[in-house]
Amino acid sequence: MTDQIPQQQYTSIPTQPKDSTLALLSLIFGIGAYFILPFLGAIAAIVLGHLGKSEIKKSAGMLKGNGMATWGLILGYIQIGLFVLSLCAILVLLPLLGSSIADIFANINTSMY
Repeated sequence: MTDQIPQQQYTSIPTQPKDSTLALLSLIFGIGAYFILPFLGAIAAIVLGHLGKSEIKKSAGMLKGNGMATWGLILGYIQIGLFVLSLCAILVLLPLLGSSIADIFANINTSMY
């Protein structure tokens, strides 16, 4: 008899791909940009969305969440667009309303005395 140790065959257990944390945070900040932090949340959603997409691409199938990163990017870019449009509207309307705003403050000032 020979003293051979039986060799075990190791098989790799396929693991399920995990969600990218950056993609999830991008989606959370993208949604939060409409309720909590309008401008900063949108910037965070855009940055994290791009980082999440890059991380998912480099993971070779070990990470998922490309859709979450995409929606975070979409929500962030829409929020930035709305911010820019509202800023433009304020800059256009402010000179038109300037005299009426000054009249309102003048009326308030004279009515206090």
